[in-house]
Amino acid sequence: MKSKIVVITGAGSGLGASLARKYSEAGDRVVLLGRSQEKLLKVAESLNNENYVYSVDISVKQQVKDVFRLIYAEVGDIDILVNNAGVGYFDLAENIAEQSIDEMIDINLKGTIFCTQEVLGSMKQKNQGYIINIISKSGKRPVVTESVYCASKFGVSGFTESLALELENTSVRAIGIYMGNMATELWKGSAPEDMDKFIDPDDMADLIIENTRIRKHLAVEQITVKNLKE
Repeated sequence: MKSKIVVITGAGSGLGASLARKYSEAGDRVVLLGRSQEKLLKVAESLNNENYVYSVDISVKQQVKDVFRLIYAEVGDIDILVNNAGVGYFDLAENIAEQSIDEMIDINLKGTIFCTQEVLGSMKQKNQGYIINIISKSGKRPVVTESVYCASKFGVSGFTESLALELENTSVRAIGIYMGNMATELWKGSAPEDMDKFIDPDDMADLIIENTRIRKHLAVEQITVKNLKE
C-alpha cells in the first residue's frame, strides 16, 4: 500500500509517541507536533522511516495555521490527522485554577478544532482522509475531580460526532477514541498507586491503527476500550 502522511499532535510522549512508532514501522511518513522540541526530537530518533518535527502550541490559532501551511508545502497532503494532544488537571471543581481551566479548554477542545479545520479542505477536495480524535472515556461519563477535564472532552466528543455527520456523504472519516486510564504523562505528579494496571499506550496504538484502516463498505465511528481495573 502507498505510504501515508500521518500528522500526530502531542507526539512527544505517551500514546502520541506510540502511534508515531507504529505508523513509522508500517512504512508511513510521520509528522510529529508538540510544544517541546526536545521531546519530539527524541521520539523522532526512535523512528526508522522518514519523519518531520514541528514545534507548535495548538491552542494558538495562528501557530496552527502556520505549521500546517509548512506541512503541506514541505511534506505533502495529509492522509491522517491524529488529534492526540491533551492536558489534565484533577481536583474538586472549586479548586481548579483559571489557568488550568484555560489550558484544558484551549488545548483539549480548541486545539482539536483548530487542527481539524486545517485539514478538512484538502481532505474533502481529495475525498479521502481520516481524522482520529483521542477523547478518553472522560468524554462519555462524568468523573469526580475531573469536572473541567470532562467538560473539555465532552466538547471534543460533540465536535467529533457532529463532524462525522458533516462528512457522511464523503469518503473522509472522523472517529472518536474512548479509552480508560492509560499509563502516560497526563497524570504528572498525581499518578495513582495502581498506575501499573493502566492501559499500555503501545497496546492502545495497535488497536487504533488496526481499527482505522480504510476498508470497503464500512466505517468505524468510534472505538471504546475499557480498562479492566475500572
